[in-house]
Amino acid sequence: MSRVCDICGKAPQKGHNVSHANNKTKKIWLPNLQSVRHEEKGTVKRIRACARCIKQGLVKKPAHRTYVKPELEKA
Repeated sequence: MSRVCDICGKAPQKGHNVSHANNKTKKIWLPNLQSVRHEEKGTVKRIRACARCIKQGLVKKPAHRTYVKPELEKA
């Protein structure tokens, strides 16, 4: 599973940690990905979306289903 947002395509960025003595060590910054349920074209899928896309409302969350027991449904 890749560390890429399914909506905007945000991916890890690479760079260096630079110390006061100008020593450079490799560093990676990961996006804040969350696993959320997303409704698209009437189907519900689980996607990985970054927090920014969720806050902007680009993820359409499905409505909660209510469970009705079969015994109560007949009455």
